[in-house]
Amino acid sequence: MTLTVGSLFSGIGGLDLGLERAGMEVIWQSEIDPFACKILKKHWPAVVNHGNIKKIDWNTVTRPDIICGGYPCQPFSLAGKRKGEDDDRHLWPIVRNALEHLRPRYAILENVAAHLSLGFGQVLGDLAEIGYDAEWEVVPAAAVGAPHRRNRVFIIAYPNVQSDLPPRSTVGRSESSSTEARRPKIWNQHSGCSRWPTEPSVSRMDDGVPSGVDRIRGLGNAVVPQVAELIGRMVVDYDTNL
Repeated sequence: MTLTVGSLFSGIGGLDLGLERAGMEVIWQSEIDPFACKILKKHWPAVVNHGNIKKIDWNTVTRPDIICGGYPCQPFSLAGKRKGEDDDRHLWPIVRNALEHLRPRYAILENVAAHLSLGFGQVLGDLAEIGYDAEWEVVPAAAVGAPHRRNRVFIIAYPNVQSDLPPRSTVGRSESSSTEARRPKIWNQHSGCSRWPTEPSVSRMDDGVPSGVDRIRGLGNAVVPQVAELIGRMVVDYDTNL
């Protein structure tokens, strides 16, 4: 059965697109950037956008099987001042709150690799406190054939007690699954994702392309869909074998 996805910090939908390619279904998103919202509306016209994550009442949100999202990297990035929790853009606590309230079967989270040296321990501690185990790996875009590195840390979290694992959500279905013994790891070798040939360089200037600056910014913030698909397939395979 199809795993449903609630998407936080959706951007232009790179993570969403990859997970859908892996066989999942996005049932809601959360994004406030005007340009990104237009892109989401075009490609997911029937999917509700809950808007500002700071204003969402999680009691009114449909529980998905998976919550995904690349929470803001500025507090941790080597390209910034690395203020961590003192940065106004430190929104991890809101993600934690969403997970605690909605109790998804899985969380798929993304951030810059530099997060491992700042704030990552707090994330793992928070996940443990609300009852989730986590696995993580740094996955470069080059791992799926892209001609650039783009290292990103991906976290897959799931309830740490077997009895706490909620049944699959009932959106669009009438059945729920029983839970069997867990395998120890989700991460494995998987080659079922699409690849691409070497692409031309992308200019950082507008170059007369409509909404060119917004497009470049959106791409720069987005998760590479092929990487998201790789991880999504791992989760689907894992869940299928429970």
